[in-house]
This record gives sequence, structure tokens and C-alpha cells, in this order.
Amino acid sequence: MTGTIQNREKFLNQLASRLERPRNSSPVERPTWKFRPQDEVLKNASQDELLEVLEEQCKKIHTSFYKTDRKNLSDTLNKVVANYGGGPIVTWKDERFSEWGLDSLFKQEWPSQNIDVYEWEHTKGVENIAKAENANVGITISEITLAESGTVVLISDENKGRTVSFLPATYIALVPKSTLVPRMTQAAQKLQEIYNRTGHVASCINFITGPSNSADIELNLVVGVHGPVKASYIVINDL
Repeated sequence: MTGTIQNREKFLNQLASRLERPRNSSPVERPTWKFRPQDEVLKNASQDELLEVLEEQCKKIHTSFYKTDRKNLSDTLNKVVANYGGGPIVTWKDERFSEWGLDSLFKQEWPSQNIDVYEWEHTKGVENIAKAENANVGITISEITLAESGTVVLISDENKGRTVSFLPATYIALVPKSTLVPRMTQAAQKLQEIYNRTGHVASCINFITGPSNSADIELNLVVGVHGPVKASYIVINDL
């Protein structure tokens, strides 16, 4: 859906008037910085080295960490879900689940164990949110993964609802090894590449670092205040 901009000129003219200066109609020139230390952190790290950094960071952010390959992904995911107590489960509607050989687990093995698996479907509206709210486990895929902070990046679209990652009691991120980047600097560059290639980016991009954490009250860390109480990253060797 494409929105319509209304009263733009009136709004900008009023803003300039309040600032007591004329409207600036020329493009803003991007500054050139002499020093860019943000580019130097983990600059020459290999994917294996970034993986080691991510694994260590997961220990600090209270996130369980697993490594596997496509062949063993189904067994690994099944074990993690079992550790969380089973379903109900809510997932994105994403072709990669099939490509990674998870159809049997999602559509046969779990249902045979009376584990409900719900796949996000944009046409069902608020039913999606209700299913996510009542789920024990939410499963999504990381599009970009920041090794330094242990952050997964989720890019929403009509079949990749944002509530899948924060309404269920627990959360699992499937992390292709190829998505690993050093830090936020490179993640922003990746998003710019997506925009340059497609002409748009999602209206909702979530950066998630482990389970819900809050230390606002007297600096006492509390887990699960506004999201999952437990989180797991399953790194898939896709290189």
C-alpha cells in the first residue's frame, strides 16, 4: 500500500517560519569524516571469528547458543523446543523453513505430538496476534546478525509479523552463518544495500539482543518484563 502525503508544503513552510529562517531546498551533503573508528572494530575478522565473538556475547546476554548444519537443523530445533516445554509454536510464513528441511518437523512430527504450530498469515489479521500471544515458542530467522552485541535483525513484511518474536514466552532465532557482520555499522550498510537493490526497506526492522531485559528500577536486572523470558540462537552453517 502506498500512502499519500498531504499538506507537506504548508507544514514545511510553517516549520521554517517558526525557526525564523528560509526553507532549505537544496539536498543535504553527507559529511566526510576524517576518522571512522566504527569501521575498524572486527574489520578483518573471518566468519568463523565472528561466530566465536557471537558465541561469547551470548553468554553475556543470557541467550542459549547452538551450532548446527542444515542436515541436523531439524533435530537441533526439536531439542531446543523440547527444552522450552513444547508448543504452542508460532512461526513466520517463510520459504526458507522448507528449503532447510523443516517441513517434516513443522507439519508432521510436532503435530503428531499434539504440538500446535501456527504459521503467520497476513490475511487473518488479529488472529495472528492472538496466536502469538498464546504461544510458548516463537521462531523467526535473522536477516543480519551483529556479532559484537549478539543482536539479530528481523525485517518484517506481511507474512513475517513482528509479534512472533516478542509475544511468545520464549524465542528462537535461526541464524544463517552467512548473515554475520561485525556490528551495527555493517548492519546499516547491509540495509542500505537492500534499499539500493530494491528501492525500499521494511517499515518495521527489529534489532533484538537476547531475551527481554530491563534494569530501569534501581539497576536490578529483570528478565522477561516486556518480551520473552528465554532466547536461543541456532546458527546454521550455510557457507
